Amino acid sequence: MNKPFSNENPLEAVSAETRAFLQAKHKLFIGGDSVDAAEGGRRDVIDPATGKVISNVADATGKDVDLAVSAARKAFDDGPWRKMKPNERMKIIWRLAELTDKYAQELAELDVLDEGSPYFVVKNFYISLAADHFRYFAGWANKVDGTTMPVNMDGEWHVYTVREPVGVVAQILPWNVPFLMLSWKLAPALAAGCTVIVKPAEDTPLSAIRFAEICREAGIPDGVVNILTGDGKVGAALVEHDGVDKIGFTGSTATGKAIVRASAGNLKRVSLELGGKSPVFVFPDADIDAAIPQVAESVFLNSGQACTAGSRLYIHEDVYDRVIEGVAKYSEGLKLGHGLDESTNLGPIISEKQYNRVTGLLQSGIDEGASLVAGGDAGMAGYFVRPTLLRDVTPQMSVYQEEIFGPVISAMKMTTENIDELAREANNTNYGLAASIWTSDISRAHKLAARIRAGIIWVNTHNQSDANMPWGGYKQSGWGREMGKPAMDMYTEVKSVAVAL
Repeated sequence: MNKPFSNENPLEAVSAETRAFLQAKHKLFIGGDSVDAAEGGRRDVIDPATGKVISNVADATGKDVDLAVSAARKAFDDGPWRKMKPNERMKIIWRLAELTDKYAQELAELDVLDEGSPYFVVKNFYISLAADHFRYFAGWANKVDGTTMPVNMDGEWHVYTVREPVGVVAQILPWNVPFLMLSWKLAPALAAGCTVIVKPAEDTPLSAIRFAEICREAGIPDGVVNILTGDGKVGAALVEHDGVDKIGFTGSTATGKAIVRASAGNLKRVSLELGGKSPVFVFPDADIDAAIPQVAESVFLNSGQACTAGSRLYIHEDVYDRVIEGVAKYSEGLKLGHGLDESTNLGPIISEKQYNRVTGLLQSGIDEGASLVAGGDAGMAGYFVRPTLLRDVTPQMSVYQEEIFGPVISAMKMTTENIDELAREANNTNYGLAASIWTSDISRAHKLAARIRAGIIWVNTHNQSDANMPWGGYKQSGWGREMGKPAMDMYTEVKSVAVAL
């Protein structure tokens, strides 16, 4: 950032490039061109830390969806992208990584203003990881291969498989960590040779719009990447469109279920990264001093707006009071504020609607018998909730059962070390996205990890990710896996070829 932060004028802290971008008339990106929405609609973009309008973007409708799908279909069927030599496609995707690094400050400033997280977390973690994803999947562009196999049919045969791109992909993004989520979904689709329509969340469109210019600079052919800003109706139109071959979605489980139903028209492929209610187990032999700040940050990172947030905290009775006291002290030391303020540890909730949901669930936990140890409504301008710790939570409470998506920890006393009993408690949810286990007993860690039905298990850490580590959930936490080799499977079809010799 360029200047010291001022609450009166937050935008003075950002670069001249970002200020100019915010003032521009933002359009849709279809077929390589920036175009107005077909019906001329516009929508404001709000800074959740101030509640003020910071920019204005095009508001797409079904007509724009038709245009974008047509452009993506033409680029897939007739354009150079999927026919391009793999090494050429690899170089262009690698270039996206280089440009992400080059424009990291702008991208971080836009995501901070859009979503609210602290600048240095966004720039040094989220944007950096996004560049890593483009680099990693660039390397897959020339490794999408098939196999040969023996068969038992009469005669002599040469039988082999090839992997081909699934086609036109609509990527519907969430509003938390906007640019990182864009890279998660876009990079493997591009590496596979697909063409893409990106629909950013209506609350956080800015870095996706900026990415359109990055695509031009990287040399992405026209129509390969298209970007539509707008509300949920745009996403719904993409899901129902017969010209779309696959939907990639990250968001709530309820919306994921609606997408599955709506996609049945042409039986398009669907991958879903949905909600979670992740358990965290702290055993008495854990390094408690190291665990306390990390189990707190497992929820407080991104103001609790993460699908893997460790919101169910099980603490062994021998260390229960010590951990409760430590997490409360840690939470009270975190400073709430605008993400552009270097002293900020925790930013706002994304919107007034989500703020009301978080504070409503928090109050329901207290009404149902949980004790408020620290936190609560911050009473500040903007949509702020203090990092909150509830103790004495029971499985019957709403805060135990529902994904809050805010900075609220529900703590429970663990009175057993029986692995099977603890696994049953961990699995006592419709979700199965993540969990963490804090112990110095490696045997116990592996045994409990084997019994928890979740897609990601951390031991003595939480919320760590890598482009090569598959990410996704069991049960109602979704279908498919982001990242790693399994992500390539989501964007390719397998074709068998049998040649009678």
